[in-house]
Amino acid sequence: YKRIDLIVEAFSDLGYPLVVIGEGQDRPKVQARAKGNVQLLGFQPDPVVRDYMERCKAFVFAADEDFGIAPVEAQAAGAPVIAFRAGGALETVVENETGLFFDEQSARSLGCVVKSFETSKPKFSQDAIIRNAARFDVETFRSRYSRLVEQAWREFSAASHSRLR
Repeated sequence: YKRIDLIVEAFSDLGYPLVVIGEGQDRPKVQARAKGNVQLLGFQPDPVVRDYMERCKAFVFAADEDFGIAPVEAQAAGAPVIAFRAGGALETVVENETGLFFDEQSARSLGCVVKSFETSKPKFSQDAIIRNAARFDVETFRSRYSRLVEQAWREFSAASHSRLR
């Protein structure tokens, strides 16, 4: 469902370098499609993944997931995201500010956006990308959740008091 196969196909067709980190049941199929410009590193420890995210030109995300934490993690490392225009990516990636979208879950559609990214060299602010990811950090979640619960309690208490009068 992560559609690594279409990412590998798009980059193999374009000839642009691609590093794929992670394991999965589709690895043999993905490996069969990969040309020499594609490196399949398999599972890597978190520090290695973080290092690649901090140094990459962009993080490519082709899945249609409800939330999808990987694009947020990439943005937290300062990487712009090239994502399929669906699911949680629509909430976590800000088009032309923290990344770009491709419209069809196909190698052709992804390839067009990657080619545009490479030739036009869009200017993404690493600070803006990191700030965007911060909207989803643990402390922000806790703070917003606490405020929501406190507000609901105040409204409940006020409604209870007015019923008792």
